[in-house]
Amino acid sequence: MHSHQDRTKQKLLCIVSHGAGLLTFSIVSISIPIVILLLSEDYIVQENAKEAVNFQLTFFIYGIIVGILCLVLIGFLALIPLIILNVILPILAIVGCAANPDRPFRYPFVLHLL
Repeated sequence: MHSHQDRTKQKLLCIVSHGAGLLTFSIVSISIPIVILLLSEDYIVQENAKEAVNFQLTFFIYGIIVGILCLVLIGFLALIPLIILNVILPILAIVGCAANPDRPFRYPFVLHLL
């Protein structure tokens, strides 16, 4: 059984893994959950960190596709929803981790590459 301090640390690491994407749209947003994944031995933390990395990679791929489609003007229709989802989904993940710390959060629309 986890102590209160362990559970607090677990919840914090899960929240930071998902929240990193909200801090910046650079390599930092994916680096933080990768570091957490590599350093943590907690299964729930590792699963949340993997999911955060998968989210960042998936939305990077979606961004490339939408960017290419913007060259032919049809990508602009997907640009706003992509930006909105890139902000809302990590917030939902943070809330999900805080509300259900014993279960890894799973994003919709995400490729599970890890």
